Amino acid sequence: MKRYLLFLSLVLVLSACSSKKKAMRKANQKVEKVAERKANGEFVTFTAESYINRFKGIAIEEMNKYGVPASITLAQALLESGTGNSDLARYANNHFGIKCTNGWQGKGYYKDDDQKNECFRVYKNPDESFRDHSKFLLRSRYADLFNLDKDDYKSWAKGLKADGYATNPRYPELLISIIEKYNLDQFDEKDKRSSRRMKENDVSNDNTKLSSPAVNAKNKYIVQQGDTLYNLSKRFGLTVEELKSLNGLTDHVIKIGQELIIKK
Repeated sequence: MKRYLLFLSLVLVLSACSSKKKAMRKANQKVEKVAERKANGEFVTFTAESYINRFKGIAIEEMNKYGVPASITLAQALLESGTGNSDLARYANNHFGIKCTNGWQGKGYYKDDDQKNECFRVYKNPDESFRDHSKFLLRSRYADLFNLDKDDYKSWAKGLKADGYATNPRYPELLISIIEKYNLDQFDEKDKRSSRRMKENDVSNDNTKLSSPAVNAKNKYIVQQGDTLYNLSKRFGLTVEELKSLNGLTDHVIKIGQELIIKK
């Protein structure tokens, strides 16, 4: 029995060593490919201005779809990706430093971070990274963020740190500094104007609550293009959490044509 246990322990140790060596080989291969692509001049070198111009559109799009302020998305991307010039951004198209986690089924890029040889998500293109960032923030640990106004970037920055997005104690200050340096909150105005237009288009005798063609007599609303839970909560005088509770939603994703209860 003792011999069997000793043999089993030896097998487990050898297996662990083999897995670690394979992971290191993959990491080394990726590093070599990065160096090769650098040598061939295949990477775009961004300035802060060119990076913002390149990605402001998708940041606004993600804001309108999921409710994450464009200013926060851009500031996080600038900070986490080294203005798009880090190896993680260039090779893995990962602009937010998001690690693989247990549920990740895509490819991994290995590099030292809080621990040695950690796995980071690999995306087909940068836009996919921006979309995954929005979905990543829809997890329950960040739910309180969506009760904040989208133009309150300071509270969002502090909330991200409080909810554990980053370990750097200065993370909120860094994000706020980037937003104010490059006037990124101007892109949050896109959503404000969109919200005002929606309200102006709903000619109403009841504060826009029952006159819209999308609202029926049973106090239900049909989701239209451009709607987010945040916008609808403001429009119908509810909190995001109340909307979610009324409709049995577990996340912040809604779809065009979906019927929502909008009155308690």
